[in-house]
Amino acid sequence: MHQECPEGQYYIEELLGCGYIFHSDPGHGWLEVSISEIARLKIADKISGCSYRKGNKVFLEEDCDAGIFINAKKERGEPFQFKEVHKDDSPIRNYNFYK
Repeated sequence: MHQECPEGQYYIEELLGCGYIFHSDPGHGWLEVSISEIARLKIADKISGCSYRKGNKVFLEEDCDAGIFINAKKERGEPFQFKEVHKDDSPIRNYNFYK
């Protein structure tokens, strides 16, 4: 049985516990987070149109937006860890842009 994770995080495995999923394909990568966590961290206006959104999830592009999110977590002393999931053809590229 695994622990309950905060909204926007997933139970990854016993050694890691709760964390985020970093999706990648051969050309790029995105950090999956909830739209509510972006709002809670007050960074919604800092996220570029290079990130994607599907439902209540945002897929933060790796070059800039993921770093904004991680820095906001660090500034608040909140833990951050992730697990990478690689696909040769990521469906994220077909989602709507964030803005």
